[in-house]
Amino acid sequence: MWDFETDPEYQEKLDWVEQFMREDLEPIDLAPLDPYDKKNPELMRVLRPLQQKVKDHGLWAAHLDPELGGQGYGQVKLALLNEIVGRSRWAPSVFGSQAPDSGNAEIIAMFGTDDQKSRYLQPLLNGEISSCYSMTEPQGGSDPGLFTTSAVRDGDDWVINGEKWFSSNARYASFYIVMAVTNPEARTHQKMSLFIVPAETPGIEIIRNVGVGGESSAHASHGYIRYNDVRVPADHVLGGEGQAFAIAQTRLGGGRVHHAMRTIAMARKAFDMMCERAVSRQTRKGPLGDFQMTQEKIADSWIQIEQFRLLVLRTAWKIDKYHDYQKVRRDIAAVKVAMPGVLHDVVMRAMQLHGSLGVSDEMPFVKMLVASQSLAIADGPTEVHKLTVARRTLREYEPVDTLFPSGHLPTRKAAARERLAALLEHEVADF
Repeated sequence: MWDFETDPEYQEKLDWVEQFMREDLEPIDLAPLDPYDKKNPELMRVLRPLQQKVKDHGLWAAHLDPELGGQGYGQVKLALLNEIVGRSRWAPSVFGSQAPDSGNAEIIAMFGTDDQKSRYLQPLLNGEISSCYSMTEPQGGSDPGLFTTSAVRDGDDWVINGEKWFSSNARYASFYIVMAVTNPEARTHQKMSLFIVPAETPGIEIIRNVGVGGESSAHASHGYIRYNDVRVPADHVLGGEGQAFAIAQTRLGGGRVHHAMRTIAMARKAFDMMCERAVSRQTRKGPLGDFQMTQEKIADSWIQIEQFRLLVLRTAWKIDKYHDYQKVRRDIAAVKVAMPGVLHDVVMRAMQLHGSLGVSDEMPFVKMLVASQSLAIADGPTEVHKLTVARRTLREYEPVDTLFPSGHLPTRKAAARERLAALLEHEVADF
């Protein structure tokens, strides 16, 4: 049972992560190397020793089960780790938890065949290759009911045709996990399948790499892909025909919690910069921190961060308790809804306190602000998750069959008087 305290042994690990982040990772965050580019020998010379330090401290791929080389940590422990790891763009790759590789590894481990695990999972777990998750489509966004990319059986192969948008990490991937319609007549949740597609397969056309948020075109991380008669063997279906939607939900649930805690890390970076500015920037009447409006910004930000952190940690605890994402679906959706707003609000206040410097490219606030909007869209838009929260909540209520609602005061007063009279009559009778 987690009770707002972490066991001493794990706290020691978290303390080491704090130090490691401060001394080894954050100092290279602005280096001109992309930690996702596993094909770059210079990158690997830097990355490998850092990964080894993590492995030596027993924190490599902590989200995976021990038989896969991970630690088998529950969501609470992962959340506490990710709120530190989220401070650095290098950290996920160093800790073996970078998206989309972490999610892809999980679903191959859970649903893959022995051959798929040997060929694709093990090199991914070893940090030797990167992968891509190719689901979203230009015309349909993330709504699977509107997907048109198809896979048609042809003898011992499947032939994939269509376009995918927002395919994460396409440019560096050694293989793609592609969602395609295999049974267009089936219900939405049963008509799609997942395919493992090697990157060297003929017919894969990256139309362009798209920068997301504050990414420059040189570091654009999401591919706009066209699949032109891409032929893959029948044994490259992941988890069986028609199982794509169910597998995707398994993949996304924990990932949203991880993203949330990493978002807290980003919000705290903005908060720390805001507080530093408040005590450092002098005006004619003293430091900015002496002004009530500055103090209001700091108080509001601290409260938002702490409220959101508790929501995320409670959600993580419920996942660990129930081991069923469906039972925690509302909580996960609520986390997803709250996440971009918290980051946006904190960053806006920090930016404002930095004045002209805050909106310049010499501070990270503009990129952080755009990142907050990206979070409102990635893994399903905020609006969709609000619907989930509302619909799940309304299931807990029943309509009344009376003229006035149950909280109607005149009706309640009449019922109270009637009950009181009955009680007094009862007391008199007993006397």
